[in-house]
Amino acid sequence: MVKTDLTRASALARLDEFCEKYGLDHREMLAEARLPTDILDHPESLISYSRLASLLEICAERASHPLFGLEYGAFQGTAVFGRLLYLLKNAKTVGDSINELMHFYYLHSHGGKVAVTIEGECVVLSYEPMLKEGTPTRQAAELAVGVGKTFMKMLLGNNWHPYGVHFRSAAGASPQAYSRILGITPQFDSTTNGWIFDAQVLNTPLADADQQLHSLMREHLEKVDELSPEQLPSYVQHLMKNFLPNGRVTIDLIADYMMLSARSLQRYLTEEGTSFQKLLDQTRQEMAERYLKESNLSLTQLSGILGYSDLAAFSRAFQRWYGISPSDWRKEHGILAMPRLLSQRRRRPSWLR
Repeated sequence: MVKTDLTRASALARLDEFCEKYGLDHREMLAEARLPTDILDHPESLISYSRLASLLEICAERASHPLFGLEYGAFQGTAVFGRLLYLLKNAKTVGDSINELMHFYYLHSHGGKVAVTIEGECVVLSYEPMLKEGTPTRQAAELAVGVGKTFMKMLLGNNWHPYGVHFRSAAGASPQAYSRILGITPQFDSTTNGWIFDAQVLNTPLADADQQLHSLMREHLEKVDELSPEQLPSYVQHLMKNFLPNGRVTIDLIADYMMLSARSLQRYLTEEGTSFQKLLDQTRQEMAERYLKESNLSLTQLSGILGYSDLAAFSRAFQRWYGISPSDWRKEHGILAMPRLLSQRRRRPSWLR
């Protein structure tokens, strides 16, 4: 299988629900396309993009629905992007989000190319399937255009008002059928598959974006391909330190962020002589000591930051680490009360800045 024929199985998000809508058994469809019947349970896995395209053709035929791919794309929406969605939703502007999609799309799929061109005052957001010669492309291209609609709706909500939508292929059904799904009548036999809209839209800020999460995610994506096995434990701890103050950290959360399955992450850590739980315990111990030294947080607040269910659970862990309680540890180190100035400034430890 060539590299350009691979895509993540998240491209089949919600296939079971959509097949059921048309009276199809998704497992039978997957088997007929020679794809694993349990692939929906492993969205991070890589599958053949050609077989995905064949699957869409098979489903369209079995359901007697020529626009199966298009409607399925609009139905599944941004779920296809899997973990990339963290990055796309938290970019600063619509244009930044689209640029991130273009730049990192290869992490989702090698089976197609996302492109943006500016023509005068218009933007063309296009998608080109990269399939082996002889493989039908219409269903795959229309799937991508359907996903594109929900992607832009995610970014803009009710402010999404495209000028047009184009397809390279001839119409697979009546223009009215396309319009019912897309909200606009397409132009067929065009030079591209994609959406056309006002270039000013690119400057629209994303109101709910979390810039800290976006920066952390982008940093991860830029480093992940260069990460050696020996660096993995320290990198996992780096993520734990960033995520713990915002909520409880689990192996599923960290693995999802790293675009791995929890099982794969645990296996890689085992090969390096450690485990997720050991790293989490070490990270909590380090963070606990530094917070106790550098902040004026109550022990109850600190237990929450470190992801413990309550103060008692934190105290038991601390007793195991140091042989004394957190309050006694503070007393021993002469830091029962922090200076008032430091409390007023609400300083964060330098290692979290």
